[in-house]
Amino acid sequence: MWIRCFLGPHLQRVHRSQGESRTEGRAGRRGWTYQPKSLEKHTDSILGWASALWSLSYYSSPLLLCYLYRKGYICSSKLVPVSQYVGTVMVCLLGVACLRGWGRWRNSEYQQFISILEETRKNHTPSNKDDCLDYDLRVRLYFHLLNVPTNRKLLSKTGVSLLKPEPKLRGAADSVLNSLRTLPCHIVSFLIAHSFGRRMLYPGSVFLLQRAMRPMLQQGQARLIEECEGQRNKLVACDGNEIDTMFVDRRRDEGQHGQTLVICCEGNAGFYEVGCMNTPLEGGYSVLGWNHPGFAGSTGVPFPQNEANAMDVVIQFAVHKLGFQLSEIVVYAWSIGGFTASWAVMSYPEIQALVLDASFDDLLPLALKVMPDSWSECCAGVIGQGVEKTNDFFLRYQGPVLLIRRTKDEIITTTGPEDIMSNRGNNLLLKLLQFRYPQVMTDDGVRAIRAWLAASNHVEEAAVYSSYEVDDDWCVSVLQSYKTERDVFFPWSVGEDMTLEGRRQLALFLARKYMRNFDSTHCTPLPYSEFTAPWRL
Repeated sequence: MWIRCFLGPHLQRVHRSQGESRTEGRAGRRGWTYQPKSLEKHTDSILGWASALWSLSYYSSPLLLCYLYRKGYICSSKLVPVSQYVGTVMVCLLGVACLRGWGRWRNSEYQQFISILEETRKNHTPSNKDDCLDYDLRVRLYFHLLNVPTNRKLLSKTGVSLLKPEPKLRGAADSVLNSLRTLPCHIVSFLIAHSFGRRMLYPGSVFLLQRAMRPMLQQGQARLIEECEGQRNKLVACDGNEIDTMFVDRRRDEGQHGQTLVICCEGNAGFYEVGCMNTPLEGGYSVLGWNHPGFAGSTGVPFPQNEANAMDVVIQFAVHKLGFQLSEIVVYAWSIGGFTASWAVMSYPEIQALVLDASFDDLLPLALKVMPDSWSECCAGVIGQGVEKTNDFFLRYQGPVLLIRRTKDEIITTTGPEDIMSNRGNNLLLKLLQFRYPQVMTDDGVRAIRAWLAASNHVEEAAVYSSYEVDDDWCVSVLQSYKTERDVFFPWSVGEDMTLEGRRQLALFLARKYMRNFDSTHCTPLPYSEFTAPWRL
């Protein structure tokens, strides 16, 4: 038992009594945070600080090594004493870990937890008792994708397929010379992208940030499980990464939204415990949240391929284990989560709808905004080294789409929140309309939409809309007539025989249907009143 306590995971919270059902737990006593005894508490604190220092040393290792090299410390005469000091520290930390195991062994609540964990492992299936406990997800049992039918057309050598940019055609000699010329930049870009570049793009994957947010994440997870009857699951993607998910089932409720599942995709520092999952929950939807690879209970690294693999297993889980049809699923994404959401609707076109909140079209302009001009070429190389984020995938989707633009967004604007025309969400709208309605989106149609996008509040929007004398009923009748007569996929040729005034009206009408403005900054939680179903003709 002492060895099991020594090797056991952190017990963070008991959500309800072990013989208590979810319904009883919700109506009666809530859970409680596990209280370690004095010895376990102090030794765990020492190990926690040691882990934080190791993480800090790891992230700063390139600078630290350069400093030690310049000072002449990287030599055999210096390394031998240092290795002795490191060995002494490791022995001391091992002793501290043994004392922590002793403290756990003397705690009856932790012993009971270990007994439940061993019973679960022995039976190879989660139990109701195990479900009442909050501990490290990496030791939990999981749903494995290999037991579920999957769309083999999506699979490649590294997992599900991603769209690759078309190769540029050029002469063989020019190609070789250009490769040799840019080779040093490619090497540097690769090293940056796979070290601190990824952590700058996804700060939520940094251990120090997760440790600082741990109390908040534990509180949010407790609320989802104890108040919303959430079910936590660990899914294994096709690349082996374990994805931490939370499912709240509202199908038994009387509300009209419970039969619809909203899959939430968080931002680069967002977690389902405290993220955009709360918005559809307020509306009575069934909700499935998940954490990016490397975030909280999820393993791996949040590169695009891993992100797509994670999104794929989440959708497979929703369909094959939770019992939802693709036509009953809405994908809702905030900020950089638009990448996985766009990939999802491209790969599973039967999905009901897509909602993108405070999202953008391309990462490179936003990265160049915060980097010196001299870093522009290197920055472009880093973006191409496995951290590229573009939401053009959703253009292949034929279903309803809603874009939510934050009028005071300070993150995805290239010149500042006061310049709403630099909001990269504008590009998403223009690309979507130009793909779906190319005959409407002539130069005059684009100018009319840009005038509408320049409006920073509802009064200015209405003024622009009325200045073009848009007749909503006429626009609806034109679109419905085209759809009835043709019944074709996008892009549509509607507007090719239309007057200039008619195209302007139709362009503004479509812009207003596909995009909603929310008067807020980037990180303000979206209220449910702004979470509406996308327009469907």
